[in-house]
Amino acid sequence: MRMTEDTHVLEKPPEGAGADWTIPQDWNAYTPEDHETWDILFKRQLAQLPGRASQAFLDGIDVLKLSKPGIPDFEELSENLMRETGWQVIAVPGLVPDDVFFDHLANRRFVAGNFIRRREQLDYLQEPDVFHDVFGHVPMLANPVFADYMEAYGRGGLRALEYDSLDHLARLYWYTVEFGLVEEAGGLRIYGSGIVSSHGESLFSLDDPSPNRIGFDMKRVMRTNYRIDDFQQVYFVIPSFEELLRQTVETDFAPLYRELESASDFAPDDIVEGDRIFTRGTQAYAREQAASPA
Repeated sequence: MRMTEDTHVLEKPPEGAGADWTIPQDWNAYTPEDHETWDILFKRQLAQLPGRASQAFLDGIDVLKLSKPGIPDFEELSENLMRETGWQVIAVPGLVPDDVFFDHLANRRFVAGNFIRRREQLDYLQEPDVFHDVFGHVPMLANPVFADYMEAYGRGGLRALEYDSLDHLARLYWYTVEFGLVEEAGGLRIYGSGIVSSHGESLFSLDDPSPNRIGFDMKRVMRTNYRIDDFQQVYFVIPSFEELLRQTVETDFAPLYRELESASDFAPDDIVEGDRIFTRGTQAYAREQAASPA
């Protein structure tokens, strides 16, 4: 996600980047340790996600099975993805401006960082690396319905720039693409990239009694604040990817943005009238973290 509270968004393309902020992935520059770090993360998450991740994500993992070991080569990955849904993966130097991010999404180009975390950062990294961006996002882009949702979100983001409502739109991305749950026949399942790429949150999001788990409602989601530095206090559950796409395509966002301008925000731990509650969380984890010394 490029619309966060993070302050490291560059103001202009750095040296070596194109006008669209793209850079070569430079796959040959990765070290053996870089590839080994990917393999450790990949193996750990692949063992953990069956029975937790959505079937769409598990099916999409096949696009990551490439001829080269370790970190995927974006050219080969894009060839696989193009055959499935017409998307491609492009490298960028870091967090990019919102208009650049939206334009790439609207044209079925997913921007990914080309660096990988250090070995001591396996469990948490604030700025998205190649593992988060590729392992977390790309499998879902192989799903035709979710691929259409991402394109629609990009087009909607370009329009949102006219309404000065990016904060509200960012919440939609955060609570779906990054930290979304979906209701499937076997129960709640993970599809958000911030969860599927995280060893700890893959467990916390489904098993821990602390967070609220609430049925998805577009306006409710866009009024709800989020945190970027820890596990979520609320997860929103979509009934299906088809319904997520339908609501996104059919919603007239202009009057919704105007309505949201005067609406108060909800805290992540709020339960409000009309919520479809899957789990009323204890919020014990959040209280423990708040009580811990800094």
